[in-house]
Amino acid sequence: MSTSVQRPKKLQNQKLWKPEQIIEILDLEYSRPPQQISNSPIFELILTVLSQHTSDHNSGEAMHHLLRVFPNWQSVLDSPVQVLEEAIRPGGLAPTKSKRIHQILTDIQQMQPDFNLDFLADQPLEEARTWLTSLPGVGPKTAACVLLFALGRPTLPVDTHVERVSKRLGLVPLKMNADTAHTLLEKSVKPKDVYAYHMDLIQHGRRTCNARKPKCDQCVLVKKCPKSGVPITA
Repeated sequence: MSTSVQRPKKLQNQKLWKPEQIIEILDLEYSRPPQQISNSPIFELILTVLSQHTSDHNSGEAMHHLLRVFPNWQSVLDSPVQVLEEAIRPGGLAPTKSKRIHQILTDIQQMQPDFNLDFLADQPLEEARTWLTSLPGVGPKTAACVLLFALGRPTLPVDTHVERVSKRLGLVPLKMNADTAHTLLEKSVKPKDVYAYHMDLIQHGRRTCNARKPKCDQCVLVKKCPKSGVPITA
């Protein structure tokens, strides 16, 4: 029988890894890929919406189909939502995501008729983040993905892997909600390190610190890990 527990305070209060130490160790363990800036904020925005609750492969397939069916963003709005839904079906949750994408593009068109979001590169970071999160269904993680991967701005996307591993390492409280954890973690990481931290923790969460059966016996961070919330055998 498995359960998730909060580790004793004597373990929670032990000396923890610093973000820069985590990056150094996990870079060696997983060979982090170099950052590549797409320079296309709207592309990154739609791709991130498609990536929600599915694999990278499926979201990539959905984006490929979308671009094959529609020659530009205006043509998405000029077509029935059902056509968009069918185009992105390989990504899963097509009925929900098609409506969300249509709403996002509608709002963008009203503010930026050419769908050009390059202005986000020059706005103060918090203003750019606020602009993105004002769009329907766009939360802190999606906004951070757009700013980091499209424009190279120092925002930290906190997905399920980053959140889970950070909490297990004791860097944020176990019961803290995702949005608050996002703010706290981003402040704890140096701007130059946000991409590295994001990518390294995703790799670690996928390969070692899994949700259900973390491989603690193989973990390179176990020496200073309080294992907060790690499933244990009762």
